[in-house]
This record gives sequence, C-alpha cells and structure tokens, in this order.
Amino acid sequence: MSLSNITRKPRIGFLGIMQELYDNTLPGITKRQEGYAREVSARLAGVADVLFPKAARCREDIEEVLAIFAKEGVDGIMIVNLTYGPGLRLVNAFRDVSTPLFLANIQPEPRVTKAWNMDDLTYNQGVHGAQDTANSLLHLGKKFSVWSGDWKDDAFVKAFEVFAAAAHTVAVMKKTKVAVFGRMPGMGDILTDPHAFMRKLGPQVDHIGMGSIVYQIGKSTKADIDAVLAYCKANFDLDPKLTQPQLEEAARIQVGITKVLEDGGYDAFSLYFNEIGYDGRFKQTHMMAASNLMAEGYGYAAEGDTNCASLMVAARVLQADPQFTEMYAMDFELDAALQSHMGEGNWKIARKDKKPRLIDRPLGIGGLDNPPTVLFQGEPGPATLVSLVAIGEHYRLVVAQGTILDTEELPTVEMPYFFFKPDTGVKECLNGWLKNGGTHHQVLHLGDTRAKWKAYAEIAGIEYVEV
Repeated sequence: MSLSNITRKPRIGFLGIMQELYDNTLPGITKRQEGYAREVSARLAGVADVLFPKAARCREDIEEVLAIFAKEGVDGIMIVNLTYGPGLRLVNAFRDVSTPLFLANIQPEPRVTKAWNMDDLTYNQGVHGAQDTANSLLHLGKKFSVWSGDWKDDAFVKAFEVFAAAAHTVAVMKKTKVAVFGRMPGMGDILTDPHAFMRKLGPQVDHIGMGSIVYQIGKSTKADIDAVLAYCKANFDLDPKLTQPQLEEAARIQVGITKVLEDGGYDAFSLYFNEIGYDGRFKQTHMMAASNLMAEGYGYAAEGDTNCASLMVAARVLQADPQFTEMYAMDFELDAALQSHMGEGNWKIARKDKKPRLIDRPLGIGGLDNPPTVLFQGEPGPATLVSLVAIGEHYRLVVAQGTILDTEELPTVEMPYFFFKPDTGVKECLNGWLKNGGTHHQVLHLGDTRAKWKAYAEIAGIEYVEV
C-alpha cells in the first residue's frame, strides 16, 4: 500500500432512503430531497469524499446503490432517511455488508413552525424512517454509529469526521503491511498471534533479513545519499561534531530501509537494534532513519514490536504526525512521566520555537560508531497517549489524555523527550495503565484524539479504556 492511500481523504458512500409512493402525492419530491442530500454532501466535503449516486426509493435502488459503493471501495456508508422508508427493504442489501455504518438522524429543517403544511411534514419526516432503519440493522446484527441533530450544526460535521476517519483507518489497517527486522527476546508485551492479529485488525507482518537492507544499500547512488543529506541540512541544526562519513553512513542506512519498504509495499517497520549491531555489515544503528521515516509518514516501533508499528499506521490515518514513545521515568513533583526512547522520534512534533538538532550521539550498542540522532523536545500542549494491548485474541486500546509540559531542557538527555502529564495524574494513570495491561511502547498524538480512537475501537471491535 502506498502512503498516499493513508493520507487521502476518507471515501464515504451516502445512502439516502425514501419511498417511491411519495412521488405520487408530491411530484418532484425525489428531486427536492436529492438536492437536500447534495447540500449535506457539500457540507461534509471538507473532511471526506462523499459519494451520493441517487435517492434510494425502493429495495432495488438500495441494492443498486450499495453495489456502487462496493465497486468504488468506500471506507464507510452514511445512511440518511430523506423521508420515511420501510426498514425491511434493507435486509437483503445489507446481508453481506461489512463496511462501517453511520446512521445520521437528520432532516432538512431544524424546527417545526406554524408555517409548515403537510408537504413540509413529509419533507422532514426522516426520524421515524431512521427508527425503522436502525431496528432492521439490529435484526441483521450490524453495528452502526449514530448521530441525531441539525445537519447545519458544526457538531454534525465533527461527528461525521470522527466516523469517516475511523472507517478509513479500519480500511487501511486491512491492507497494512509491516516489515520486521528482528525481535528483542523476552519482551512479552509486544507479542501477539499473527493469525489472530491479521484476522482481527488486518496488518500483515513479514519477517525480513538484514540482507535486504544491505542489498538496497549496495544499489544506492550518490544522488540518493545527497538527497538525504540535503533533507537533514534543511530540517535540522547539525552538530559540528558530526563528520561527513558519519552522516553519509546514516544516509545509506536510511536509503536502504526506505527502498525495502517501497519495493515491498510496506507501511511500517520495526527494527531490533542488535540485528544491526551483530550483523557485522553496519557501522551504526538506524536512529536517524527511524526518525526521518516517521516524519515522512511511515509507522515505526522499536525492538520488533509489530503491534505498536501497526498502531502507528492507524494513528497516521487518524491524524498526521504520530510519535513512537515510551515512559522512561515518573516525576512526582511534575505529576508527569518522562517520555522518550533510544533515539527515534518523529521530529514533526518538536517544539515550534526550537529547531530539531542532529547530534553526534555516543550509544555504544553493538560496538558500533556513534549514530547521528535527532534531538528535540515535544511541543507543549494537549496530547493523547495510546497503547495496543494483545491478550490472546482480545485486543484493547488503553488511552490517556494529558498535556506535554513546557519544561526546561535536560542537557544530558541525548534522545527526543518530553514530560507527559496525564489529566488523571501520573499515579492514577499508571495504576489504570498497569491494571489494563498497557504496554511499554506507546503512540502519541498532539491534541485530543480520543474521539477518533474510540470510534476506531468501536468499529474494529476493540475494547476501549481510558485511564
């Protein structure tokens, strides 16, 4: 799958249900209600590509419209009763539909006035159609999201955006491919049954040898290396201690990993540092490559953690620029956890007032040379921290909302870092995290993305827990 599929707008089909008999009593009603449906579609166009073929006035119309949605590969379907329509007409059409559903209980006008006549009542009578529709979907065992209110309200657009993003995420995850280069032995919370994982959430996990990276490095050109060096010069303050050979080696590793991902159609990867350290063909670890590839939109997690790498892909669909991270230490005075990792970090979340640095960083793992490492603090403000828990075939999202604190620099920390203060306090948050099996690798978004994560969990059939 290409990154363009991840970053594109969600595609949502609009099923507008009516009843053909109304055309006998109100000639032109179908055209009128189709106009209303297109107005709704236009209002939603900023957050999704909405496909509205026509009003579905009978069973055959519903089946025809759903066939169009299937052919177009929509991520989700929004159902709107443009007027009343009998619910039983949905049964055969929706029998085999697994696409996420959003039942929007809306109507053209926001209130009933004394100026209304019987025609106006017919134009605005979608609510009892929505009730019949919902009941039929429940009989079919279909899960669906719902929203009731005025379609001109900003809350409607927001609710639709949340659904569309979640539906798109579910669709992307079904096609996601993750490349894994080694796994840290004994790290229990990163493990999962690959069959259950693929069946439940979708990602395909491929274990790949380091030779594939070596092969691609051998095919790399000076232009490839120069492009990475120019990229680094444009985005980072370069440590004067960094040597040209050191930078070129880091660039070669990045080019090699990138080409493996591109050629294999991978959306994410995980690399265990000892696979590089013990391989014997590398001079340094992959710190710079991991940071830059995250910034370019690839999912990443360390040490062979394909669960978290996959979660990074989901996070990227829900909102740009997720960060791979873990809790290093608790600070009870700040009521926060210091978040960091070995040196990988999506520098797109860096403080806006300080340019990220690329430093000469002594690491010592595997007896290799110092790897150029991106160094930054996270942008202060609201943030959401998420963990994917795999317990047998049961999957759970553990989610914490909090704030990245505006703190002084830690001069001896040579990795991307920030202090995350949970809204519930670090003690209560960690109590909940531990009780629910929250993993030691996490994904972070700037802002508050809980609604999108909750919607994704609901559609994907994952337990959702806030701590």
